Amino acid sequence: MTSVSKIAQWKALEADAAGLAETSLRGLFADDPGRFERFSLEAAGLFLDYSKNKITDAVVDHLIALATAADLEGARARMVAGEAINATENRAVLHAALRDFAGRTYHVGGEDVSRLVYAERTRMKDFCGRVHDGAVKGRTGKALDTVVNIGIGGSDLGPLMAVEALRPYWVKGRRAFFVSNVDGQHLADTLAQLDPETTLFVIASKTFTTEETLTNAQSARAWFLAQGGAEEDIAKHFVALSTNEHAVAAFGIDADNMFRFWDWVGGRYSLWSAIGLSIALQVGFDNFEKLLRGAHAMDEHFRAAPLRENMPALLALVGLWNRNFMGAGAHAVLPYDQHLHRLPAYLQQLDMESNGKRVRADGAAVGCATGPVIFGEPGTNGQHAFYQLMHQGTDAVSADFIAAAVSQTELGDHHEKLLANFLAQPEALMRGRTQEEAREELTGEGRTQSAIDRLAPHKVFPGGRPTNAILMEKLTPETLGALIALYEHKIFCQGVIWGINSFDQFGVELGKQLARTVRGELAAIGEEKPAARAHDASTNGLIDRINAIRRRAEGN
Repeated sequence: MTSVSKIAQWKALEADAAGLAETSLRGLFADDPGRFERFSLEAAGLFLDYSKNKITDAVVDHLIALATAADLEGARARMVAGEAINATENRAVLHAALRDFAGRTYHVGGEDVSRLVYAERTRMKDFCGRVHDGAVKGRTGKALDTVVNIGIGGSDLGPLMAVEALRPYWVKGRRAFFVSNVDGQHLADTLAQLDPETTLFVIASKTFTTEETLTNAQSARAWFLAQGGAEEDIAKHFVALSTNEHAVAAFGIDADNMFRFWDWVGGRYSLWSAIGLSIALQVGFDNFEKLLRGAHAMDEHFRAAPLRENMPALLALVGLWNRNFMGAGAHAVLPYDQHLHRLPAYLQQLDMESNGKRVRADGAAVGCATGPVIFGEPGTNGQHAFYQLMHQGTDAVSADFIAAAVSQTELGDHHEKLLANFLAQPEALMRGRTQEEAREELTGEGRTQSAIDRLAPHKVFPGGRPTNAILMEKLTPETLGALIALYEHKIFCQGVIWGINSFDQFGVELGKQLARTVRGELAAIGEEKPAARAHDASTNGLIDRINAIRRRAEGN
């Protein structure tokens, strides 16, 4: 496999970048009245404007040629065919099968997994219906009105993000909590708000061995028993989302209350599977299915649209252009919708765990920059925080601005003010402000010449900062599903072009392995432990200091 940075199509893009070095985005708009129409498109209820990137028709041509040389369309076909494109783990990648409503069959190892998907979704629907109508009762005969999802990573970030995004669709009278951090304060703060007679714990772990999740699950189990529950009551208040039936049964969960998914469902792509049970319980199964259908609509577009008209592919290619040729090492996700406040955190995992790789699928060095640093915050909060760096900092940061034209909750003129900022910030990032404009503005304010000379440099904005705008009519289950699928496919496309495997995550392992060793060298409060000597001087010193502090804490 040849590094993508060595092929002719990459070299053509390097030449494009050099040729545009002295060209301003403001100038590109001034010279081309049709720029917005050419560099925008609509699909699955979403509208994408990517015209505020330093691209030209020639750049887009060369990006499409790069994707073709990388066989992006072939990789797409192999993924949906169920081939083991996750080569390091020899697994298929078929999250699209979880939300396919076109009647297709998907085969893994000769088995039609579409039937398994339908069967498990039917079980989820039946369970949600029985919970919502009160047929599923707790140990004292009360209906279960509260769900606590215990998971981590994809078993937490996706469901939590979706539940928060769909807050207006919550089933009346229901509550949902999400516990992920092994820090006991996370669970303790949640337990303090619960009624043990009406709480259902959803334990989300594919292997049912994830340390953080099982630690929290065992503590929740102990709390439930301490509140008057008996061992036989565990089955009434705990369900599992897993593949490990033996471990689930050993925990005390009824096999009928274990909802399954499969090793061809990656954790960060799993909210469409049984991992989405907490979503369905909070917003109703009909709305959960609408979420799936929205993703399916984007899947259908991604399958069929040619690359030049394909929203995920174009978003990926523009992102690659900014990362590899425009020097943007960070990418901000900026939802101008408070209900999407967990979307940046969700996309951090989706993107950085997928494409934060330094070797290609064949094990050789990539030879170019791969996934950017993803961060973000809802607008307008971010404007009073990190936008300063985006506007006037020394590092280039690309950004996606996301908004709905109609609010889920209209209140006075709040949404008009929100949308005004959604529109103004990308314009400001694109236009910037010249020295002359800064001086003219200060003159108009009646400043003295010395004040103008002193302040003008601080009022200059370089401009030319690349942004995309993603607009929807309203944030609904369908448009949320389409938005998530858009980013899933974008990340896949970039991974294909860089030549990396976007579906493993070995980078999470080393620290966890070392933590198991360190754990045995940490003392409980008041306990004596010998000084640790198995690590570097810094780690040893910190272990010794922590142990000393915890010994002293017993006397406080």
